[in-house]
Amino acid sequence: MPVADRTPAWETDFGAEGGLYRRLRSACADDWAAYTWHPFCRRLSDGSLPLPAFRRYLIQDYLFLIHFARAKALAVFKAESIEAMRDKTAAIAAILSETLMHLKYCEGWGIPEAEVRATPESAETVSYTRYVIDRGLAGDILDLEVALAPCTVGYGEVALRILADPQRRVEGNAYQSWIDTYGDPGYQAMARAAAARFDALGESHGGHARFASLSATFSEAARLEARFWQQGLDAAAGHTAAYETRHG
Repeated sequence: MPVADRTPAWETDFGAEGGLYRRLRSACADDWAAYTWHPFCRRLSDGSLPLPAFRRYLIQDYLFLIHFARAKALAVFKAESIEAMRDKTAAIAAILSETLMHLKYCEGWGIPEAEVRATPESAETVSYTRYVIDRGLAGDILDLEVALAPCTVGYGEVALRILADPQRRVEGNAYQSWIDTYGDPGYQAMARAAAARFDALGESHGGHARFASLSATFSEAARLEARFWQQGLDAAAGHTAAYETRHG
């Protein structure tokens, strides 16, 4: 009997074998795993994530989305074709619509819009978003897409990892709606399309010849993503410490 292929879906669903996306992902395997299976993600999966951690993440993710839209606007300027310009313009509109939905989602978690808008960007949000925009300003469309890929494609992988997690809690998991969002076939299709476009840009823009510099960008973006998760856990730890100080 042939042995069934046990390769995880998240290693085969995004990008082509030998393509730039998979090569970059493999080149920073440790940083990539630290991001896509961060303790924050594992605790989303089993439902044990402290609420203060998720609240911190939600607020900063809204602020991140604003800069994500700006990065997509830069991608319109850097785009390699009129078709790509149209696609990126549509993406900007989708992200701006997502910010409104995100505010409503925050309200569902007891975070009013006024609080979200009044919260300053964290150091983690500033460092990540400005890094992405800096890479786009300094380079071409491929440099920008490499900096963006850990977000656009990475969240698809995070969802697949959670869905395959034997420790995953479905019933009574307060974070199931978040998991459903990124595990949804529509989001997964978008992430696969982004990886395919990424591979195509690698071919048209000399990705293999520029692999060392692109790999450095991809790795740094993955590390910044991991720090973005970590800020939530740090906030929860600080919340617990403050409570214990007051009531200890």
